[in-house]
Amino acid sequence: MAKAETPVVYTGTGRRKEAVARVRLVPGSGQVTVNGKPALEYFGRQQLVDTATAPFKVTETQGRFDVFANCSGGGVSGQSGAVRLGVARALLEAGDFRAELKKAGYLKRDARAVERKKYGLKKARKRPQFSKR
Repeated sequence: MAKAETPVVYTGTGRRKEAVARVRLVPGSGQVTVNGKPALEYFGRQQLVDTATAPFKVTETQGRFDVFANCSGGGVSGQSGAVRLGVARALLEAGDFRAELKKAGYLKRDARAVERKKYGLKKARKRPQFSKR
């Protein structure tokens, strides 16, 4: 009995702010799908799509992989950054691209997040107006 050929799938998880993206790369024509929709339709701006697919430009692999991403949490900007990290991590599995991705800074988790509000203040750092008299 012939063994069924399983398609090659590379996976990576990316996080940014409150957003989490689970990314799968499958050899294909370069289509990017986020939560079942084309990337441009989902993100709404070409700039966010370019951010999400930036690791392909650095590694010169545009059009060689189809991207399937499941995003949750945060907003579209954070989700775009999360997809970028997920794609970069999946490309590590796909080939020897570590040097290029590391040089471009795509393997780093961006730790910046919203600072918490402190008691006695109006926001994280904004103080109530001071009145001398």
